[in-house]
Amino acid sequence: MFLTKSASASVLREAERARNNRLEIIQALSHGQVSRRDLIKWGIFTSGGFLAAKHGLSPFVRNSWGAIPTGVPASPLFGALPFTFPMLRFDVLPRLPVSALSPAPTKEANTTQQPVPAILGGGTGPIEGRPPGPIWAHQGWERFPPKVAIEVTQAPCRIGAKGSYRPEVSSPSLNCDFDDVNAECRPYFNTAFPNQDGNRFWTFNGTVPPKLVQGRYGEPILFRHHNGLSADRRDNAGFGLHTISTHEHNGHHGAENDGFTGAYFFPGQFYDYHWPIVLAGFSTINTGATDPKAGSPNDSGGVDLIPGDWHETMSTHWFHDHMFSFTSQNVYKGVAAMFNIYSALDRGNEAINDGVNLRLPSGSAKSWGNLDYDVNIMLADKAWNADGQMQFDIFDLDGFLGDQMTVNLAWKPFFNVEPRKYRFRILNASVSRFFKLALSDGSPMIQIANDGNLLPGPVVLTELDEIGIAERYDIVIDFSRYALGSTVHLVNLAEHQDGRRVAKDLRLSEALSGNSPDPCVGRFLEFRIKVPLAGPDRSQVPNVMIPNPDLSKIPVSRERVFEFGRGANKNTNDPISSAFGPWGVKVDGQDMLAADFGRISAAPKFGTREVWTLRNGGGGWDHPIHIHFEEGQVLDRDGSASKVPAWERGRKDVYRLRPGGSIKITMQFRDWGGMFMEHCHNTVHEDNAMLLRWEIHDAGAPFLKALPTPIPTPQGVTFRDPTQVLRNA
Repeated sequence: MFLTKSASASVLREAERARNNRLEIIQALSHGQVSRRDLIKWGIFTSGGFLAAKHGLSPFVRNSWGAIPTGVPASPLFGALPFTFPMLRFDVLPRLPVSALSPAPTKEANTTQQPVPAILGGGTGPIEGRPPGPIWAHQGWERFPPKVAIEVTQAPCRIGAKGSYRPEVSSPSLNCDFDDVNAECRPYFNTAFPNQDGNRFWTFNGTVPPKLVQGRYGEPILFRHHNGLSADRRDNAGFGLHTISTHEHNGHHGAENDGFTGAYFFPGQFYDYHWPIVLAGFSTINTGATDPKAGSPNDSGGVDLIPGDWHETMSTHWFHDHMFSFTSQNVYKGVAAMFNIYSALDRGNEAINDGVNLRLPSGSAKSWGNLDYDVNIMLADKAWNADGQMQFDIFDLDGFLGDQMTVNLAWKPFFNVEPRKYRFRILNASVSRFFKLALSDGSPMIQIANDGNLLPGPVVLTELDEIGIAERYDIVIDFSRYALGSTVHLVNLAEHQDGRRVAKDLRLSEALSGNSPDPCVGRFLEFRIKVPLAGPDRSQVPNVMIPNPDLSKIPVSRERVFEFGRGANKNTNDPISSAFGPWGVKVDGQDMLAADFGRISAAPKFGTREVWTLRNGGGGWDHPIHIHFEEGQVLDRDGSASKVPAWERGRKDVYRLRPGGSIKITMQFRDWGGMFMEHCHNTVHEDNAMLLRWEIHDAGAPFLKALPTPIPTPQGVTFRDPTQVLRNA
């Protein structure tokens, strides 16, 4: 979203005028004053959905030297220097008793009526935005009743009250000496930058740093999400939409709790998500809960055994907005958080040596869930205007790129560490940018997880593979090799020229040279080996972690092919459920179709296993494809099992296709039912029609084939028959 370093003053003025003109169009779209169809009719958009090449909208109309991607002046730094502001830990959300929730949660949606603001149509509507009735009732409610409540409000970001921040570490020295009791957390990326306007920055509970949920297997969570945004959709600083749907990525639970893109809710409503936190296969594998590796850490330091397959144990999740056609804008505005899941294998206590606990870096002050040496990291590129306020440009449908790196919503920060092993749970929370990470001295890192899942065994690397949007890479860095007082940096090697794909993976020396035209290349996080060792490092990285489930005895009931590409046919025109844009998905050789969340593109049968091939329809772009509901195993890349690298041989939920490439995976469909999604997690591609709906069916109770599509309004959710069911779904 910036020009080359050599741009002249006149070009910068032209770019600023073009940006302001585009922002007027973005604001009109976000306020519902015009539609994309209006813009096509007026010649502002092309029929393919792109911004027309008109003077006054793009600075590149009369120039050929523009860079990433749409041409605006660089984000100002207000005199700030890199690595002068601390990277703060995530803010841990309190775990409450379920009895603290009022009203009490219910199996079916709570349809108690309340007044609806006039700007939303007036009258009355339900207090809960979840679709009503038995179809969207919580599955497994009686078997897995919630034991813990997490209550949050989506709100414009503000200065956090003193004492409200909870990093949950045993000493301030483990959080860069930040005084979390007496200091305020301000909505800025650096002390030199201005506070972000609340209408540009929407966060959980309206504060920063990003939020973290800690859960454990066998302890179902009721996540109550209040929509505290303005009822006036114009209170959005020109981008983002005030309706939200929360996707717990990649939770193994029923569709009613999945954050389906069409099951959004409005300001003034809440939505109760029931996250049972169960091992996949609980209904068929280890049903007597006798396997010592299938368990949950308890408060006394022991383990409570649970049913299910311990090979399906997950660790690092995140949750984010999934509003139809607005996911990119809402996530960029701050609707993103992380979720650590603890188990008998991954206790979050490195000192417990019971033959099951893997003893990964964490700490030992608590019986489980220690964060002292277990650090969540959220990477996201951002861009801001001359006033320092976040900007988003919807007009480059190839993808949005910011020109500044943030880590846990801080610009190029530092983080103090002890000379010992640390675990870093790294999330790519960008809109369209891929990352490729290395340490500035070229020393090794140990990758222990890909997406939410620990690998069968650790992989030692000096450079990580490219991290696609929404992927999570857990790594261990051993800082004991460094002297106290020294520093080392995380470096990004992935150079972008646009939002379609990585243009080039640079060598470490190239990335450190400062010569890349992509300002997000190079050092972005400084580790300071500054804190003396507080105690012995009792952590380890074992040679065997979580082997994959053995699927050899489970027959493959069907194979499907999904191709992701451009030139999608828009064959439905419902203004609520169908998306507009050039991207789309082709299923089993049928037409390339634009998204419609009322269309059913696949319907695998409950209790079966299938093989899906995900294919990139072109070589000029990359797509990180996310399939909701359950992890898959990668069988081959580009037709060859030998092309699957070690770090992709565990279970995954995001699959990078690579330009012109394909990947074959296998998945199971069990335990739960309902409607789920498959889409590109370059969220600009997703919002511009690269998304489909699929559903699990058994042709009977407790879910139906085909399920009716929810259509939310402030006055209540109605249902429609599917707009289309693809042949042979």
